[in-house]
Amino acid sequence: PTDAEAGIYEDTIRLHILANSDSDADQQMKLEVRDMILEKYADKLRTVDSFEPAKEKATALLSDIEADTTAFLQERGSSFTAKALLCREWYETRSYEDFSLPCGFYTSLKIIIGSGEGQNWWCVMYPPLCLGIATESASCKDTSINYSKEELLLIRNSEYNIKFKALELISALFCKK
Repeated sequence: PTDAEAGIYEDTIRLHILANSDSDADQQMKLEVRDMILEKYADKLRTVDSFEPAKEKATALLSDIEADTTAFLQERGSSFTAKALLCREWYETRSYEDFSLPCGFYTSLKIIIGSGEGQNWWCVMYPPLCLGIATESASCKDTSINYSKEELLLIRNSEYNIKFKALELISALFCKK
């Protein structure tokens, strides 16, 4: 990968929420958890100006996120608990309204609801792009986004969607997901 591609992997924390199951109720609960997490925690990462402080802050918040999510679930009559962790995960190429993120391994703030066997939901927690992404209308035009000029150019350039897809196919051969 180019320096800009490598930078995207190293400058991004993705939010990944796994539902307990694929039941309608569990999928709806996943979206409610997403909204609670974004409302309560997105601004906490917005106040940092680079990846390392964002990662440190996310790590420091893990027990609060886990406790708040479990309490949130129980307030809604659920017996599920939540697990929150920071880990490296594989993501497929993801395209939004005016940008795409390449496939690859990213740092994830991962929240597992119950058994975590249901469909998932993800977005970009840092830089703070989630609020728009939650509605599939995210914009990378915000000057407060902490990607370098080269990284922004890369993710905004539609020509890279094909390259990202090719990278995804090649990576699938060599990387264990």
